[in-house]
This record gives sequence, structure tokens and C-alpha cells, in this order.
Amino acid sequence: MRPYLTELVHRTRAVCGPRLTAVVAVGSLALGDYRHDRSDVDVTVVLEGPPPDGVLRELAEVLDHRRLPCPAAGLELVCYAADFARVPSGEAGYLLDLNTGAQLPGRAAFGPDGGPSFWYVIDRSVAHQSGIALYGPPAPEVIAEPRPADLYAAVRASVREHGDGEGHLADNRVLNGCRSVVHCRTGRWFAKRDAAGRVAAAEEEFRPLIEAAVRSFELPRAAALPLPAPRVREFLGWVRARVEESAAAAGA
Repeated sequence: MRPYLTELVHRTRAVCGPRLTAVVAVGSLALGDYRHDRSDVDVTVVLEGPPPDGVLRELAEVLDHRRLPCPAAGLELVCYAADFARVPSGEAGYLLDLNTGAQLPGRAAFGPDGGPSFWYVIDRSVAHQSGIALYGPPAPEVIAEPRPADLYAAVRASVREHGDGEGHLADNRVLNGCRSVVHCRTGRWFAKRDAAGRVAAAEEEFRPLIEAAVRSFELPRAAALPLPAPRVREFLGWVRARVEESAAAAGA
């Protein structure tokens, strides 16, 4: 990943010039649980701006997988204006949302398109806590932690999304559920497998399901193991209840 990220930063600097404030690695890279053939590479870019549309379109073009092959399952890159990123928000708020890679449906959205905002809120929280600065100042200086009410709303929405299950691998649904519970209990984001270990150790009833999800997660996406759908739904219902309890206790 290191040569790829170095070239990504080089191309981003070349396109954005003095507008570029920061490039931050988030997601599994930041949390220390990146897995080849399974994980995406998640990157947040912060620009003084907003810049002209031409800059964002050029950035999307030069980072496209066809021009810069991504060695991960895919690149998920989100670009924010610096004034937005520095202020806590529950909005999506992005200037560019780029998905590109061998295992990702291609997407380049230039501004929020009315889709769910919770992905972006959670990613900014992870970035504030653990983001790795690839260019520019430390992540907490440029990316604000969302307010508790906004973060709980995002976690609730994430759990609902994974409860529905459409478009998500079963193992990822279970492990994201574990991560949501552990965040509500500790106030920190953990890598999926770390969070799974914590929940499995405390919740004997769900330990076999969680351990099966971890075994599946350690395989490439194409080789993911099937998990019992009723048990996955039951577990995510339990997760939702734990999140609601934590939100109520926090007044959120």
C-alpha cells in the first residue's frame, strides 16, 4: 500500500496545488486491521475551498482505478472543504465521493446526492480519533469529532442498514455490529476483529456467530463464508437494543 498511497498523495497535490490542506488515511488502515483482498483503502482529503468543479473532476480522473490501479479491494476517497471538516456536523457534507477499484462499483459524486449521511459521520469520527496523516497536519487538527447526538444517530443508521442486509456481506454486518457496540461502551473505535473479540468474550450466546464472522472476514471477499441469516438478524437486533440503551444513557 505504501507506494500506492505515496502516488495518490503526489497526484492529489499536483491537481489541487495550494488548496490542499490534508490527506488522511482512515478506515481499516487507520485502525490497524487492513487485509489484502478484503479491505478497501479509505482516504479523506481536505481542501481550502470549495475549489472549482474542474479540480474535483480532474482529481477523480487521475485517481480512477484505470489510471492508478488500486492494490486494495478498492479506493473510497472523500473530499471535504476545510471549513466544513473543522466543525462538528451530522451532515454528509462532501465535495467529492469517489469509489473506484477492482471490487467496487465505480462512483464519483460531486456533492451530497441525498443518500445516507451516516457513513461520512462515522468516518470523520474515526479520522479524528485515529486518522493517519499522509500529508498535512495531524488529523484531529483538520477533522472535527461529530457531536454525540449526531454520532449516535449515525451509529443507529448504520445498524439499521446492516440489519436490512442488502448489499453487505454477512460477516461484515456482524463485525460492524460488534464495532458499534464497543464504541457505545467505550467511546472509541476499534478494528473490527478487535471489537469482535471483546463482544465474543462478554456475550457467550453470540460467540459462535461472531467467531464464524471473524473466520470469514479473514478470507478474500469472493470466498466469504455463509452465516445463518436468522442468527445474524437476531444478533443485529441485540446490537440495536444496546445502541439505544447507550444513547438513552447519554441523553442522545
